[in-house]
This record gives sequence, structure tokens and C-alpha cells, in this order.
Amino acid sequence: MAIAELPRPELRDLARGVIDDPTLSYRQRVQRLAGLAENALEMPDVSAACRQALEERVVCDMFEGNAPYRPRYLLPDYARALQRGSAYLELPPPADLHEALWFLASMYAQVPSITGYPVYLGDLDTVLAPYVEGWSVDEIVPVLRPFWRALDRMLPDAFVHTNLGPSDTPFARAVLRLERELLQVVPNLTLKVHPDLTPDDLLLDAVHTVFACAKPHFVNDPMMVGDLGDDYGVVSCYNSLKIGGGSHTMVRLDLSAVARRHRGPSERFFDDTLPRYVELTAELMEARIRHLVERARFFEHDWLVREGLLSLDRFSAMFGLYGLAEAVDALMARDGHPGRYGHDEAANALSYRITRAVAAQVAQRPLPHCEGFGGRALLHAQSGIDSDVGVTAGTRIPIGSEPGLYQHLRAVAPHHTLFASGVSDIVHFDETATRNPEAVVDVIRGAFAEGMRDVTFNLDSNDFIRITGYLVRKSDLARIDEGARHGSTFLGAGSEAEAHCTQRATKRVVAHERLAGAERRSDA
Repeated sequence: MAIAELPRPELRDLARGVIDDPTLSYRQRVQRLAGLAENALEMPDVSAACRQALEERVVCDMFEGNAPYRPRYLLPDYARALQRGSAYLELPPPADLHEALWFLASMYAQVPSITGYPVYLGDLDTVLAPYVEGWSVDEIVPVLRPFWRALDRMLPDAFVHTNLGPSDTPFARAVLRLERELLQVVPNLTLKVHPDLTPDDLLLDAVHTVFACAKPHFVNDPMMVGDLGDDYGVVSCYNSLKIGGGSHTMVRLDLSAVARRHRGPSERFFDDTLPRYVELTAELMEARIRHLVERARFFEHDWLVREGLLSLDRFSAMFGLYGLAEAVDALMARDGHPGRYGHDEAANALSYRITRAVAAQVAQRPLPHCEGFGGRALLHAQSGIDSDVGVTAGTRIPIGSEPGLYQHLRAVAPHHTLFASGVSDIVHFDETATRNPEAVVDVIRGAFAEGMRDVTFNLDSNDFIRITGYLVRKSDLARIDEGARHGSTFLGAGSEAEAHCTQRATKRVVAHERLAGAERRSDA
């Protein structure tokens, strides 16, 4: 039952449960109470078929709230703000690095998102380049350290994200050094990787940082630039959007649930069942976008828009899908063909046909106020939420059943070109990786040469677990009954309980192994 349909006494009971929960901090209580208030409102009008699909969670609104009043993700142009100053914040342009850092901290406190915290802190090595010209890593680190520590304390949410690269800079090196030193959850981190601009030595530094704290992600910069242009940022988990813009909403389609509802041979799945549910997903997206832009009128009154740090014409929306693995296996079984996604060529071929069919329909379906991507939604391989049970995130292979490293990457890579706003796979390494970091660099190079957009590594022996695209610490999960400073830890606990993220198949790495297409790059 949707919260909007709950009688008032049940809403009171839910609110009382939040207020009386001893594990929640004051800020966490306020955020959950705000969500209850929003969900007490009616959702935007949609057809009966769309409402039914939502109630059955075949189509899922990500529990964003019934009445959207802020975009899900927004990426302010922080460089522009630093250059011009802010009338709203009553701050002049900063004169040095110290002033620039606290200018940004003041901005972050005023940037909305679906989480209540900013999901994007800027591509900080680029944004802050004018303030560290001629500085060494040793000079940057002591100035940056208190700010970096403060980010984790002021913004306790693992979806807060910053980017580095693709070029090698002392600032990027300083961030990687601090990440290894401080071992913090916040901020999440992505390194943009370019085959010519990113030297192996920087990748090697980043790999050693992954060994310490499971950060950063690695993103295929040429592929992202080809889809979104030079001014893109990776936010939240691994969601790629335009700087100065963002995503109004994300609605996702459970492909496994669509497959379960299909009757007949798999061929008819592509003629009827799949297109019908893709359209119902788009219908809900359109209703939510119109509410945000035309009724809540976010873009008419927010200070970030007034000061030119956000622009409606750089926004789109994210069409998410998940449960591909279960959908493929169900359709294969219905047709009497053995085989599993990730392990069988016929199953993999069916998976590519499904994602290509969805991508083609999404590309043809206009949506209002989505000029940031040609009036269409961005396709996204949605990485799952804590309430998902028995369904695999995005286009990933089910946890614990992943094949060997190279078979794994080659099976999922053909999907990646379709997902302009993000698709990711997580590779779980054992301790052999720490003895062969150069081989991990080769894996990154080779994965991108195979056509992957994003790839993320996790080491089974450190304190960090990569849940979907965000991190939690095992030590924090062990104390979850006492509460958690990071609100995202509660989500991670739910995901670990249901999806068993620590049970990903562990990969071994040896120095001589290399993906086809991987080429070593000189440090120069």
C-alpha cells in the first residue's frame, strides 16, 4: 500500500516509530519525518495501468517521494561560483585555497538532492586548480586535510561524490594520499581515465588507494565525453550527468518482474510485454518531471538557478533498469534452453538483445524538460536498493555466481555503451592483487578497451564494502544496533542482509595476466 493511501492513524504510527527510534540521530529523524510528510501527499496523475505497475513495484519510483520538489541529482557549476562569488551566500570570489575550500563548504550546505546532502562536490582537482598553481603534493596535503576530514563529518552520507582526473595533478595525488591516510566513507570518489592523458603511475597510485579504502571508481573518460561532452561529472554511486545540470528523477524498471509477467515464447516478449512496461516507466517519469518543473517550479526560485550555477537545459532524467540476470534466466528456461547469464553465450546474447531493445525505445520516447539529452531520458543500469530481494542490480551477474575475471568482464562489457548515465560492475579481489598492482592497472586498461564504461574494485580484506556504488565500513555495520553516523550505513546494512555483498566471487590477480587490448602506458 502506498503511503499516500495510509489512514492518518497509520501515518502517526510511522512518525512515532521514527521519533522513538534510539538508533537515529536528530538529523536522521528529521529527514525521515520529512519523507513521511511528502508521501502523505498525492502522487502526480498517471494511468491506472501505470499506478498498478508502481504498486506492484514492476516500475519503481526509487521511493523519491510522492510530490517531487527538488531534482534527484544536481551538479552545480562550482568553478563558475568560485570565479564570480555568490550573492545568495554573501561571499566574494575567494582569493586563495583556504578561502576557496570554505567557500565550497558553505555552498555544500545549501545544495539539495534526493538524499538531503549534495551528491556532487565538483571535479575538485579542476575546480581548485587556480588556487594550487605551482604547489607540490606536500604543500597541498596539510591545507586540504582538515577540509577533507570535515567533509565526512558535515556530510555523513556515502552518496556524496567527487571526481579526479583524467590528467595527473599534484591535487589529485594529494587526495589519494589523504584517502589512504584518513580511511573515510565520505566522499565517494571517481577517477576519470583517458588512454593518453592518464599515466600508469597515477592509475597505480589509485589502485593502492583502492587496496586501502575501496576508492576510487574508474570511469572510461572518452566514452563519457562522447555521450555527455567534456563537462560531465560522476555523482552519488556512479551516475554520470552534465555539470550545471543533473537529473530530475530516476524511475527504474524491474526486468525480472516483467519477464515473470510474460506469457508465451521469448520472441513475443520483445513485441508486447517489454515495450508496454518501458512505456509505463516513461509515463511515470513524465508525470514526476512535470510536477517538479511545472508545479513545484524548482527552476523558477532556487538560488543555484538564479546565479547561473544550474540550467534547466542541461537536465534530463534517468531511466533505470535492473534484474536483467533473472529476466534472462527466466526467458531461457521458458524456451527450454539451459544456460545462465554471464556463463552461456546464448544467455548473454539474449541479455544484449533486451538492453538494446530498451535503449532503442527510450531513445525514441520524448520527455518534457529533458533538453540536456536531446529531450530524451538517459539510460541507467540501476544498482539496487536495500529492499531488493532475489533480484540483481543493473546488468550485473548475480553475487556469488560470477565467473572468472576475464569471462566476467567480457560478458558485461557489451551493455556498457548503452548506459550514458552510468553502468558499473564490481570486481572482488583477494590479497593476490596487493602483490600485483601493475596487473590491476592492466585490467583497468583492458576493461576499457573491451568497451566498459565504469569498473570498480574491492579488496576482500579491508574494512570497506562496496554495496552498489557506495561504501560502508564493516566496523560500522558491526555496531549498527547502536546507530550510525552515516545515514547510508542503514541502507548498506539492509543490502548486505538481502544481497550478501561480501559474498561476491573473489578474483585472483597474477602479474602476467592481461585483458586483450590492454596496453601499458609510459609515466610520461
